[in-house]
Order: sequence, then C-alpha cells, then structure tokens
Amino acid sequence: MNKINQMLGLAQRARKIITGEELVVKAVRQGGVHLVILAEDAAANTRKKLTDKCTSYGVPCETYGDRGTLGQALGKEQRVVVGVTDAGFAAKLTQLLHQ
Repeated sequence: MNKINQMLGLAQRARKIITGEELVVKAVRQGGVHLVILAEDAAANTRKKLTDKCTSYGVPCETYGDRGTLGQALGKEQRVVVGVTDAGFAAKLTQLLHQ
C-alpha cells in the first residue's frame, strides 16, 4: 500500500474527509475544503463540474487512482470524489501526489 493511500486512510479515520459529488461541491462553495481528489475514471461531466467549481473557488483539484483505489484507501465502497477538509492533510497529500 502506498503513502497516498495510507494518508487518505489516516485522514478518513481522523474524519477530515468528505466524499460524494454533491457534498464536496457544497463544501467547496462554503470554503470548507482544502483539496479535492478526483478518480481518474470519473465521468466527464463530474470531472468538468468539479474542476470548474474548484477553479472558481481557488481549491486545488488533483487526479489520483480509480474509483476502487480511492474507495479502498478510505475503507469504503468505490469513491469518485474526495474532499480533504484539513489543511495539514491537504498539504501532505498534495506533496505526495507530486512526487
């Protein structure tokens, strides 16, 4: 298991993660998200909606793994979009994603 999955799991256990397109979009609007992670196999309209929303609100949006990988890292079913609500976790995940 790689460091990104471990960090996502840790953030999930610390309750610093929200999942689901509508919840993440709402949190981005309210300024409660520091990083959005999209699955590589997200639907085109989902990808566009979230990248546009993140761009307009100045929230970094990264792509990582597929739905299964994201879900497995969080210990849940498949997940397409993940919002990180903690600045520290967001910074560390961004660093890991760019290695």
